[in-house]
Amino acid sequence: MRGAFLYLIFAVSLGFGLSQPTVAEEIVAQFNQTRVSITTNFEGSQIVVYGAIKRDSPAPTNKKNHVIITLEGPSSPIVVRRKDRVMGIWANNAELGFERAPSFYAIMSTAPLAKVIDEATDRLYHITIPRAIRASTRNRDAEQTTEFTDALIRVRTSEGNYVQSEYGLRLLQDTLFQGQIDLPANITEGAYRVRIFITRDGQVIDSQFREIDVRRVGLERWFFNLAHEQPLIYGILALFLAIFFGWGASTLFRYIRP
Repeated sequence: MRGAFLYLIFAVSLGFGLSQPTVAEEIVAQFNQTRVSITTNFEGSQIVVYGAIKRDSPAPTNKKNHVIITLEGPSSPIVVRRKDRVMGIWANNAELGFERAPSFYAIMSTAPLAKVIDEATDRLYHITIPRAIRASTRNRDAEQTTEFTDALIRVRTSEGNYVQSEYGLRLLQDTLFQGQIDLPANITEGAYRVRIFITRDGQVIDSQFREIDVRRVGLERWFFNLAHEQPLIYGILALFLAIFFGWGASTLFRYIRP
């Protein structure tokens, strides 16, 4: 009797599992380059991301998948100050410190972000640009924090360091995707984190994290390290080179001048 009862429970459980199949989906992605070298004539670069959504079975026909790709540069603390006119003079009147703000942040999606992810998912994964920035909100109200966050985003967007491209990704046959991210010439060296998300109904169903190494090479790296590690020697060398090239140019013009 007991064996028959256990068999009945097993059969019911198996039938319930078969009546609600799940679709296992995962990301298969590749980049055109995983290392970016900054040289003296560096004018920017391009990161091309392409891949596919691998499935164990066909995707649900009544629900649409979306893909999001983010590229985040090294973060550092920063203070944003607001200037106001005080007694006829423009002066710093308020400021807000950010615990972390990415030096570069690009986000691409296959549709407007409001349709791709919900608020809870954004809070969990810090996908959108405002969520990627962490402000020191102590003694600050939400409206003031939003004001300074928007100001930081506006400045870095104008510099080309914050980029949001809705519909910047192409998703073919609900499986293949491809996108391109342009890196400006003024990027900071370090490890750049790439995140790829598959979402459905505003929630993440799979994600993948990779890194791209951005480094100065050659003479550019030598001067950069010297300026940060031995600033006195760098200053003396810069002064010597300025004197040398100034004297050389003066001598050259003296000989070629009629």
